[in-house]
Amino acid sequence: MTEANQEHWDEVYRTKAADSVSWYQPTPEPSLRALDELQLPVTAALIDIGAGASSLVDRLVERGWSDLTVLDIAAPALDVAKARLRDDAARVAWMVADITVWRPKRRYDVWHDRAVFHFLTEPQQRLSYRNALEAGTAAGGVVIIATFASDGPERCSGLPVQRYDAAALAAEFGSAFALEREWREEHATPGGGRQSFQWCVFRRR
Repeated sequence: MTEANQEHWDEVYRTKAADSVSWYQPTPEPSLRALDELQLPVTAALIDIGAGASSLVDRLVERGWSDLTVLDIAAPALDVAKARLRDDAARVAWMVADITVWRPKRRYDVWHDRAVFHFLTEPQQRLSYRNALEAGTAAGGVVIIATFASDGPERCSGLPVQRYDAAALAAEFGSAFALEREWREEHATPGGGRQSFQWCVFRRR
């Protein structure tokens, strides 16, 4: 399954422009707003899970964040982001990995995931994700996560997804994480469609 997933996402980023995929955001406004509200120092260690070619890393580099890690299963997606950042790409740790088998070697103050968790439709996949999450988050660290909402799409990029509300996400993450804030976002796709997202901020106990 890991190899098939990697081939799928490699093909997506080899054949589609980064600004044409349904999850594209000209500016990662919800993520930046959440970080601003948390008032985190730019020295905090942040990892962006399943970042793809997102411009969040660009904005964080511009803001002076100094400990950034970007992880995605698709190397072509990260290549797009690296090319965009040019010399600043050297300021970021880049990882090509499947979150369901990856195990962090350090802990992060901020774990950000805009749209990976909802692709984990099997219980074992979600358990593996939680194991990585628990191993990779520092005590008192924050998790900023977005999934398709309960009335969001049932499929994305040709794959089935699991939809959530805040209570369902909190149940998935368990007692190690306290839900601090939740909100919904209506995402406008490049094709003019609308997608309902559920956002949550958790604090690692």
